Amino acid sequence: MLPAQLHKGHQNWVPPIYRDEWSYFNKKQNLAFCYCNTTLALAYRGNELVGRIMGINNRRYNSASNEKTARFSHFECVNEPSVAHELFLHIENWSVAQGLTKIMGPFGMNYHDPMGFILEGFDHSPAISTYQNFEYLLTLIEQEGYLKEEDLVVYKIPIKENVPDFYQRIQQKVQSNPHIRKVNFRTDRDMKSYILPVLKLFNETFSAIRGYSQLDEEEMKRLARHYLPALDHRFVKVVEYDGEVAGFIIAMPNISKGIIASGGRLFPFGFSKIIQAQKQSKQLDLLIGGISEKYRGLGIDVLMGLDIIASAREAGFEFIDSHLELESNVKVRAEMEKQGSIIYKRYRIFQKDLLNVS
Repeated sequence: MLPAQLHKGHQNWVPPIYRDEWSYFNKKQNLAFCYCNTTLALAYRGNELVGRIMGINNRRYNSASNEKTARFSHFECVNEPSVAHELFLHIENWSVAQGLTKIMGPFGMNYHDPMGFILEGFDHSPAISTYQNFEYLLTLIEQEGYLKEEDLVVYKIPIKENVPDFYQRIQQKVQSNPHIRKVNFRTDRDMKSYILPVLKLFNETFSAIRGYSQLDEEEMKRLARHYLPALDHRFVKVVEYDGEVAGFIIAMPNISKGIIASGGRLFPFGFSKIIQAQKQSKQLDLLIGGISEKYRGLGIDVLMGLDIIASAREAGFEFIDSHLELESNVKVRAEMEKQGSIIYKRYRIFQKDLLNVS
């Protein structure tokens, strides 16, 4: 409950959904604990709780990538360098004892966990699974010797009435390809059989991204059960090539105001507040998307992108939040900017060499 105490009155801070938070730290429910060693630390001044942090050794990722990289996440503390120092010293010494030589964060056990602290765009409504930290947290981290590892940018994508001619030509060409089929979901129930194939493609398309840890079959099933009830079929786009899932985009209306109003609790009335916020939201948040490597360059990205914009326009949204895009992903960023999208938020993942920690 420490973050809620620290962020009391902090505009745009979104509490966690506490039911999910309990599940995240429950080793019986979160299968990531099967391949992640962790340390959890709380900092006290007398009897007063003033900070917390989590250290992670994702053995599955480190083994597959031949890395020796630790991660930190769930860092929160008062604006005091001495508190931050004790917390980071703990996880750094723990990481060295694990045989690791570098640490980065904020970065959770898996890629779908929140990552990166916001450093630009504090006044905008956050998307789901992103941090809304205080600015002073960035200074505390830098004072501990942490440097930039990677920035993530968020684009504000306009919902335009008129599609540029070159996109229309690509769309027409893709639609005339007999091998390519856009899957049309008429109800939320229609999505059920596609969730696992989509998550398997997620595994494939994200495998080369730094920090991504492959999900096994059981993890995919649990993710599917968790997220399927929250998805709206209008904002899930899937394209097949000869019956095989070739690409996907998943988006959902921004629910931040509903989670704030609920205080992070679904019952007794929180769930209805979240649903109400979902219906009233004018911001559509992209969550994840990907295209199989063997089907890239065919225009499938344009087909799905124009489709999601059309659905957003029809539903009355004013703009689309791209969610987190790696700063180094120049191809995706170029496509965003061709549409007139602008960067309006930026997040940072930090890193530190642990070879000299003692």
